[in-house]
Amino acid sequence: MERNSYVCAVCGHHFAMTARQRLDHLADDGAWEEIGGDLRAADPLRFVDLQPYTDRIRAAEAKGATEAIISASLAIQGQPCVVAAMDFGFLGGSMGSVVGERFARGAEVAVARGVPFISITSSGGARMQEGVLALMQMAKSIVALDELAAAGLPFIMVLAHPTTGGVWASFASLGDVTYAEPGALIAFSGPRVIEQTTREKLPDDFGLAERQVEHGHVDAVVDRRELPARVGRLLAILERPALDETQSLASQLAQNGTERAARMAQALPSLSRRLRGRPEHAAADSGADSE
Repeated sequence: MERNSYVCAVCGHHFAMTARQRLDHLADDGAWEEIGGDLRAADPLRFVDLQPYTDRIRAAEAKGATEAIISASLAIQGQPCVVAAMDFGFLGGSMGSVVGERFARGAEVAVARGVPFISITSSGGARMQEGVLALMQMAKSIVALDELAAAGLPFIMVLAHPTTGGVWASFASLGDVTYAEPGALIAFSGPRVIEQTTREKLPDDFGLAERQVEHGHVDAVVDRRELPARVGRLLAILERPALDETQSLASQLAQNGTERAARMAQALPSLSRRLRGRPEHAAADSGADSE
């Protein structure tokens, strides 16, 4: 399964992957550098449901992850970029304050380095234990993408199963290019919630990646095993020229323009004499015709 990127070789079913496994899968030689890895969730609301929020955090961290997202700088098919990968195994991939901050820091690093930003989502939405602080991350992630767009850098989305709630209602739906894994549920509310609310039966493929392609919400459904090559090819197409190359091109254009203007200025005296001579020739020709 690991060699096959956790995809069933018989039926093609895509099993869940952790954020670290996704980064290892995408990065050249599995090499990546984490961004904001020191950030940890706090409990400002002192939230308690069946158990304290702090106990839930400790139980989730005991499985090996430190949060529901990892931002990292890496290279895919030789193309440098920053990737923010979510982990559904950490409290359902819910988006809390740390998730929003790690996402924003990833976007900041992408802007600082002038490289594309990629996000892989697998989330149930905003983290209810952080209340309005979690909902604020929807706006925070969008502002981070505004800064990315202002810098002229692409944002590529990869939607994994499931991508729902506040994550889909914010940054996950804003990709310049959006891919989805086969069979991924992509919706604000899942079909079970909608059916219980409306008392209506939904189509079996409601919200699935293949249906979202038909409605134009997703550009393509891409098998996970093909994702590194597909994203790498896209990054190569979107690659911007280096700054020195851009300056060199601008200098060449300016130099060519200056040389052309100089040639035109030098040609003006002779051009003026030719223009002054034309009426005289025209008059002589006219007199010859009349005679």
